Amino acid sequence: MRSWPSRGHEITAVTGVLIDSNVILDILNEDAEWYAWSAAQIERLADECMLVVNPIIYSEVSIGFDRIEDLDRALPEEFFRREPLPWEAGFLAGKCFVKYRRSGGARHAPLPDFYIGAHAAISGYALLTRDARRYKTYFPTLELIAP
Repeated sequence: MRSWPSRGHEITAVTGVLIDSNVILDILNEDAEWYAWSAAQIERLADECMLVVNPIIYSEVSIGFDRIEDLDRALPEEFFRREPLPWEAGFLAGKCFVKYRRSGGARHAPLPDFYIGAHAAISGYALLTRDARRYKTYFPTLELIAP
């Protein structure tokens, strides 16, 4: 399993980037297609700003681990700031889900992407992701870092 580059300093940046689980999984799984892009983005951003994950991202990444201790080593708190979901993000995610359903979306429960996008939007973070299409549609003002 891949380890994260050394930061050399504490997380003190004022601005942050929410890191989508697909980018983290690219690195942890050393994905043949996306590893290089994802690793380069993480290394660049680690020197510029705070890297953030939330419980949904943590949960999505956890699927590949048998023990929470192993997951916590893979997502070290000194590298990734862990934040709860803001209540306002829940409201915004619900509104985006309604728009999704009205435009023909077939899923019956709010998708994790809506919560992730809403968290980044409400907190004023950029979002590092490989799946920009849905975020662009439902969060048009959200700054995306995507291929």
